[in-house]
Amino acid sequence: MHRRRALRNLTGTALSLGAVPSFAKLMKDHDPTAPVEAAVAALKGNINHSVCRWCYDKIKLEDLCQAAKSIGIKSIELVGPDEWPVLKKYGLTSALPWGAGKGINDGFNDPKFHDELVASYEAIFPKLQAAGLTTVICFSGNRRGMSDAQGLDNCAVGLKRLMPSAEKYGITMIMELLNSKVNHKDYMCDHTAWGVELCKKVGSDKFKLLYDIYHMQIMEGDIIRTIQQHHQYIGHYHTGGNPGRNEIDETQEIYYPAVMKAIVATGFKGYVAQEFIPKRDPITSLREAVTLCDV
Repeated sequence: MHRRRALRNLTGTALSLGAVPSFAKLMKDHDPTAPVEAAVAALKGNINHSVCRWCYDKIKLEDLCQAAKSIGIKSIELVGPDEWPVLKKYGLTSALPWGAGKGINDGFNDPKFHDELVASYEAIFPKLQAAGLTTVICFSGNRRGMSDAQGLDNCAVGLKRLMPSAEKYGITMIMELLNSKVNHKDYMCDHTAWGVELCKKVGSDKFKLLYDIYHMQIMEGDIIRTIQQHHQYIGHYHTGGNPGRNEIDETQEIYYPAVMKAIVATGFKGYVAQEFIPKRDPITSLREAVTLCDV
């Protein structure tokens, strides 16, 4: 499932699963009876690992939860309210859930959406708090001929309306940086500098950026320096191999161990989520990616 398609429905409706392999089949190359504690102990503990649900949409959520636990992953994200109880059943959290907003294209840069967006997010904040979750994803929206300066001002106006409620419920709104060159044509929040300026205008620690390494490699590169300079405005990270959002291995241009070391060096205590399209057995791919990023 393409991510744009997955993000059309932000109300928590379960994803279409199609042909679903069993957990035993998923774990055929591993030992599903091995203690979860052993997997967690094998990790260094410097990175909180998460995984994006949409990349594994053909796997039942309960099976993905079991696989995640066997690897040492603590979170499955980009899931809505209907799926949060399943995560809780397996002792997992959702480091970046959804459940509000109008999707990627229609966001805070257009004032005509502000009333609807404010109502939507104010409705989800208490649900997030009740579920023990502390973040929610949001988007700038597409430009549609609007200047970046005007969009920046518009976003700040809309988001400031939500900050008192976000602060009341302890929820951080996290706006994703996406590339407008390949995947999300016309999307406004497509450069780190623009997102950082928005954070400054909003002026609350309950608004931060999702620094998607794949997207920002396409738009601007200079990943490590950018993280070092602007880490205080970043609340979450996503991975992905470039070109093609492929597996984060030697076939692509980003060297993730170095990027992860740079993230750890900033003192970051949030989550890093795997968001690539597995080309092989999906759990093998996921396990290897977590190992690669566990610096």
